[in-house]
Amino acid sequence: TGSSSMETVRMGMGPVPQGRAVFPSLSVEENLLVAERGNGRHGWNLKSVYALFPRLEERRRQRARTLSGGEQQMLAIARGLMTNPDCLIMDEPSEGLAPIIIQGVWEAIRKLKAAGLSILLVEQNAALALKLVDHVHVLSKGRVVYSSDPEAPWANEEVKTR
Repeated sequence: TGSSSMETVRMGMGPVPQGRAVFPSLSVEENLLVAERGNGRHGWNLKSVYALFPRLEERRRQRARTLSGGEQQMLAIARGLMTNPDCLIMDEPSEGLAPIIIQGVWEAIRKLKAAGLSILLVEQNAALALKLVDHVHVLSKGRVVYSSDPEAPWANEEVKTR
Protein backbone atom coordinates (compact mmCIF):
# COMPACT_ATOMS: atom_id res chain seq x y z
CA THR A 1 0.00 0.00 0.00
CA GLY A 2 3.00 2.27 0.29
CA SER A 3 2.46 2.72 4.02
CA SER A 4 5.55 3.31 6.12
CA SER A 5 6.60 0.80 8.78
CA MET A 6 5.47 3.25 11.44
CA GLU A 7 2.01 3.55 9.88
CA THR A 8 1.75 -0.22 9.61
CA VAL A 9 2.53 -0.62 13.31
CA ARG A 10 0.04 2.11 14.23
CA MET A 11 -2.63 0.12 12.37
CA GLY A 12 -1.96 -2.82 14.70
CA MET A 13 0.26 -4.94 12.49
CA GLY A 14 3.50 -6.35 13.85
CA PRO A 15 6.03 -6.95 11.08
CA VAL A 16 8.47 -9.88 11.14
CA PRO A 17 10.38 -9.30 7.90
CA GLN A 18 11.97 -11.88 5.65
CA GLY A 19 15.67 -12.11 6.34
CA ARG A 20 15.12 -11.09 9.98
CA ALA A 21 16.37 -7.47 9.57
CA VAL A 22 17.61 -7.12 13.14
CA PHE A 23 19.69 -4.07 14.03
CA PRO A 24 23.15 -5.70 14.06
CA SER A 25 24.99 -3.15 16.21
CA LEU A 26 22.29 -3.08 18.90
CA SER A 27 22.04 -5.58 21.73
CA VAL A 28 19.15 -8.02 21.88
CA GLU A 29 17.45 -5.88 24.51
CA GLU A 30 18.01 -2.67 22.55
CA ASN A 31 16.46 -4.33 19.46
CA LEU A 32 13.40 -5.13 21.54
CA LEU A 33 13.09 -1.78 23.28
CA VAL A 34 13.34 0.17 20.03
CA ALA A 35 10.09 -1.52 18.92
CA GLU A 36 8.27 -1.27 22.25
CA ARG A 37 4.74 0.03 21.99
CA GLY A 38 2.89 -0.43 25.24
CA ASN A 39 -0.71 0.22 24.32
CA GLY A 40 -1.71 -3.11 22.80
CA ARG A 41 -4.33 -5.47 24.14
CA HIS A 42 -1.86 -8.37 24.33
CA GLY A 43 0.53 -6.74 26.81
CA TRP A 44 3.83 -7.81 25.24
CA ASN A 45 6.89 -6.52 27.07
CA LEU A 46 10.43 -7.68 27.83
CA LYS A 47 9.24 -10.11 30.48
CA SER A 48 6.70 -11.80 28.22
CA VAL A 49 8.97 -12.06 25.16
CA TYR A 50 11.74 -13.47 27.34
CA ALA A 51 9.25 -16.03 28.67
CA LEU A 52 8.46 -17.07 25.09
CA PHE A 53 12.14 -17.04 24.05
CA PRO A 54 14.31 -17.69 27.14
CA ARG A 55 17.41 -17.82 24.93
CA LEU A 56 16.97 -14.11 24.19
CA GLU A 57 17.06 -13.25 27.87
CA GLU A 58 20.31 -15.20 28.20
CA ARG A 59 21.72 -13.13 25.34
CA ARG A 60 20.05 -9.79 26.19
CA ARG A 61 23.33 -7.83 26.30
CA GLN A 62 24.81 -9.50 23.23
CA ARG A 63 24.98 -7.63 19.89
CA ALA A 64 22.43 -8.95 17.39
CA ARG A 65 25.11 -9.50 14.74
CA THR A 66 26.69 -12.19 16.93
CA LEU A 67 23.52 -14.29 17.27
CA SER A 68 22.91 -17.46 15.29
CA GLY A 69 20.33 -17.40 12.51
CA GLY A 70 17.76 -19.07 14.75
CA GLU A 71 18.38 -16.60 17.56
CA GLN A 72 18.06 -13.71 15.11
CA GLN A 73 14.72 -15.13 13.94
CA MET A 74 13.53 -15.36 17.56
CA LEU A 75 14.62 -11.75 18.00
CA ALA A 76 12.75 -10.66 14.86
CA ILE A 77 9.56 -12.34 16.13
CA ALA A 78 10.01 -10.91 19.63
CA ARG A 79 10.58 -7.44 18.18
CA GLY A 80 7.33 -7.77 16.19
CA LEU A 81 5.55 -8.74 19.40
CA MET A 82 6.96 -5.72 21.24
CA THR A 83 4.80 -3.53 18.98
CA ASN A 84 1.81 -5.18 20.70
CA PRO A 85 0.13 -6.04 17.41
CA ASP A 86 -3.39 -7.19 16.70
CA CYS A 87 -1.91 -9.18 13.80
CA LEU A 88 1.65 -10.45 13.48
CA ILE A 89 2.77 -10.51 9.84
CA MET A 90 5.50 -13.09 9.35
CA ASP A 91 7.42 -13.36 6.08
CA GLU A 92 9.28 -16.66 5.63
CA PRO A 93 10.10 -17.32 9.30
CA SER A 94 11.72 -20.69 8.50
CA GLU A 95 14.00 -19.36 5.75
CA GLY A 96 17.62 -20.42 6.12
CA LEU A 97 17.15 -22.20 9.44
CA ALA A 98 18.25 -25.70 10.41
CA PRO A 99 15.37 -28.18 10.90
CA ILE A 100 15.87 -28.37 14.67
CA ILE A 101 15.74 -24.56 14.92
CA ILE A 102 12.64 -24.44 12.71
CA GLN A 103 10.92 -26.72 15.23
CA GLY A 104 11.55 -24.23 18.04
CA VAL A 105 10.39 -21.24 16.00
CA TRP A 106 7.28 -23.15 14.89
CA GLU A 107 6.48 -24.09 18.48
CA ALA A 108 6.60 -20.39 19.43
CA ILE A 109 4.26 -19.55 16.54
CA ARG A 110 1.91 -22.32 17.69
CA LYS A 111 1.87 -20.81 21.21
CA LEU A 112 1.09 -17.36 19.82
CA LYS A 113 -1.79 -18.77 17.81
CA ALA A 114 -3.11 -20.68 20.83
CA ALA A 115 -3.00 -17.44 22.83
CA GLY A 116 -5.35 -15.88 20.28
CA LEU A 117 -2.94 -13.68 18.34
CA SER A 118 -3.90 -13.29 14.67
CA ILE A 119 -1.02 -14.21 12.38
CA LEU A 120 -0.59 -13.67 8.66
CA LEU A 121 2.05 -16.20 7.66
CA VAL A 122 3.86 -16.10 4.33
CA GLU A 123 5.76 -19.37 4.02
CA GLN A 124 7.09 -21.45 1.12
CA ASN A 125 7.40 -24.57 3.24
CA ALA A 126 3.81 -25.66 2.67
CA ALA A 127 4.10 -28.95 4.57
CA LEU A 128 5.14 -27.03 7.64
CA ALA A 129 2.67 -24.16 7.27
CA LEU A 130 -0.37 -26.36 6.60
CA LYS A 131 0.05 -28.01 10.01
CA LEU A 132 -0.48 -24.66 11.72
CA VAL A 133 -2.84 -22.47 9.73
CA ASP A 134 -6.61 -22.09 9.76
CA HIS A 135 -6.92 -20.98 6.14
CA VAL A 136 -4.70 -21.17 3.05
CA HIS A 137 -4.23 -18.84 0.11
CA VAL A 138 -1.89 -20.01 -2.64
CA LEU A 139 -0.26 -17.23 -4.64
CA SER A 140 1.20 -17.42 -8.11
CA LYS A 141 2.81 -14.38 -9.72
CA GLY A 142 1.32 -12.14 -7.05
CA ARG A 143 -2.26 -13.37 -7.42
CA VAL A 144 -4.37 -15.63 -5.24
CA VAL A 145 -4.99 -18.75 -7.33
CA TYR A 146 -6.48 -20.99 -4.65
CA SER A 147 -8.09 -20.65 -1.21
CA SER A 148 -9.22 -23.39 1.15
CA ASP A 149 -8.98 -24.94 4.57
CA PRO A 150 -5.52 -26.45 5.29
CA GLU A 151 -6.51 -30.07 4.52
CA ALA A 152 -7.80 -29.51 0.97
CA PRO A 153 -4.56 -28.61 -0.87
CA TRP A 154 -3.16 -32.15 -0.43
CA ALA A 155 -5.97 -33.53 -2.61
CA ASN A 156 -5.41 -31.01 -5.43
CA GLU A 157 -2.54 -31.94 -7.77
CA GLU A 158 -2.39 -28.50 -9.43
CA VAL A 159 -2.16 -26.75 -6.09
CA LYS A 160 0.51 -29.18 -4.87
CA THR A 161 2.54 -28.41 -8.00
CA ARG A 162 2.27 -24.66 -7.46
